[in-house]
Amino acid sequence: MNTQTLTPPAAGDDLLVLGTLRAAIDHIDHELLQLLARRNDVARDIGLAKRVAARPVFDATRERDHARTLIAAARKLGLGDGLARQLMQLLVRGSFAHQLEAEPEPAVVEAPADSDSFRLARCEPGRPRTVVHVGSARIGAGLFEVIAGPCAVETPDQIGQAADHARACGVRIVRGGAFKPRTSPYEFQGLGLEGLKLLAEAAHARDMAVVTEVTDPADAAEVARHADMLQIGARNMQNVPLLRACARTGRPVLLKRGASATIREWLCAAEYVLIEGNPNVVLCERGIRTFERETRNTLDLSSVVALRGLTHLPVIVDPSHAAGRHEWIAPLCRAAHACGADGLIIEMHPCRELAMCDKRQALSPGQLRAITDELQNVQVVR
Repeated sequence: MNTQTLTPPAAGDDLLVLGTLRAAIDHIDHELLQLLARRNDVARDIGLAKRVAARPVFDATRERDHARTLIAAARKLGLGDGLARQLMQLLVRGSFAHQLEAEPEPAVVEAPADSDSFRLARCEPGRPRTVVHVGSARIGAGLFEVIAGPCAVETPDQIGQAADHARACGVRIVRGGAFKPRTSPYEFQGLGLEGLKLLAEAAHARDMAVVTEVTDPADAAEVARHADMLQIGARNMQNVPLLRACARTGRPVLLKRGASATIREWLCAAEYVLIEGNPNVVLCERGIRTFERETRNTLDLSSVVALRGLTHLPVIVDPSHAAGRHEWIAPLCRAAHACGADGLIIEMHPCRELAMCDKRQALSPGQLRAITDELQNVQVVR
């Protein structure tokens, strides 16, 4: 019997094939954009015709029949019903926007009353909203950024797997605790500088940025050598020497709200960073302490809305420390997105049953993927 050996294509040929396929995708994408632009022009003309004829913008029967036609066509093409429905929702919303031609109300920016205690952090006429660059991420630029990773760095394999799963979900900043201020002195306190080096190696090898907590002003400069962003935890929100030390490193600062801090106290803490000449501050709502016992903390999403009128700084949400239970985190992520937050920071462990701290609130990789997929779809519709 004759046998034949299959020879894989040479590296150069393989790259040529890949380049050709990518060029074809790029061409199709440009054609889609041109078709969408033409569709918008036709939608404007339809809106004009409806206004001249005094007809309502929305025709329920027509839209329902057209949706059924698109879904049937998608099935024949093997695209599935879900894609057709999402596409239809996006196109219909775009059509209505062009037909109605509603002019958005201009945003009125005023300095908030009694804000001299946080004069650098407050909104003012002519002061643009801050965008904080962390690696390839742009927090506050309009794209909802997700920061994810384990509560604590435990082993090289654990943090490597966590970074792999986070990267596969589109995460561009990985979190992980190396210095862990725990409620009990008998709980795992982190691996310290060695854990930080493991975190940085795992993230940077995958082209991801690093955010980690600093607990001691003396450690700020050393942590800044490895981390791309420095986190100041809720326990240390009003630790002025720590705020100043982290600010002076020049690294962006993620400032969590204290468990019993008011919004204005939180902004005054941010002011200590800004006054040192570091403009790159991201505020993080992680829940406040109330009489409620079912949740770990009470997530105050109204603070996200309030801060839009008080400060130009971006605001993200930590639902993990608010919920304390992994099964409640996904709805809180949706709520954070809906109320206008700039992103999330959430805990994910590749094997949460073996986590050395906060295993109850850690997401599995599959849960993280479900959340990021859903948020991506919501952003497209928005």
